[in-house]
Amino acid sequence: MKHQPWRPLARDYALITAGVVLQALSMVLFYIPGNLAAGGVSGIAQLIGNYTGWPIGTLYIVLNVPLLGLGWKYLGGRRFLTRTIFAVLSYSIAMDALSVLLPKNGLTSDSILNALYGGVVGGIGVGLVLRGQGTTGGTDILVRLLNIWRGIPYSQTYITTDVVVVMAAGLSFGWKSALYAVVALYVGGLAAEFAAEGVRTTRTVLIITTNPQPVAQRVISELQRGVTMWEGQGMYSGQERQILFCTVSRAEVNPIKAIVHEADPQAFVVIGEAYEALGEGFKPLRPL
Repeated sequence: MKHQPWRPLARDYALITAGVVLQALSMVLFYIPGNLAAGGVSGIAQLIGNYTGWPIGTLYIVLNVPLLGLGWKYLGGRRFLTRTIFAVLSYSIAMDALSVLLPKNGLTSDSILNALYGGVVGGIGVGLVLRGQGTTGGTDILVRLLNIWRGIPYSQTYITTDVVVVMAAGLSFGWKSALYAVVALYVGGLAAEFAAEGVRTTRTVLIITTNPQPVAQRVISELQRGVTMWEGQGMYSGQERQILFCTVSRAEVNPIKAIVHEADPQAFVVIGEAYEALGEGFKPLRPL
């Protein structure tokens, strides 16, 4: 059967589209009617829109423009920029369109239901975007930049930005809504992990290949992850093989599989779950 290279690309963009639509639905049906801050750039746009009445989707684009510029300059790569711009524009269009088409009061006035369903629907959307090897801009770009510049772990940046937004939401919407927003963020995080790659967060990757340099260079340049190589020998064939080892986050599993497939389709890859990763790019290595 003839290989059709457009199919993986179409699949990725379909996943990104479905993901941003679900995120927009969670905002329009649950977060905004329930006065729950979504966290990150979406939450900032929501807060500004609450005071000014400006369309939240449009504000989301405006807030992402400087971050996209930084991402283009320091993260690089046409794939990153095109998919991120597509996701940002699709999300903002879906937000503004659904705000007109769907009930302004959402589906329910119950804050608990808004927090739970908003978190689940939005989290699944985030997970689908990650599976499509994309990002929705905003906090994702900031997290990667701070990790490169200062070595700050991803989890710390996400928590810091979300806490700042939720605190601001407490001042705007009341502290009861802020507490419900924390519940929504937690539920959304669990749903995103499940939709993207299951509940595990850190992966170890073993790559047995005869073409190690292109694989390693792309992992280092595109994912900003370190790679270790050692020599091996196939006991059945007796042939020499190079073994690459690296540790990645759950969001980077699909990108690293794509990199290996493009650089060496005959490679053998083992992806495992790691209980914890300590050191550069992950949690700091500190004694208890």
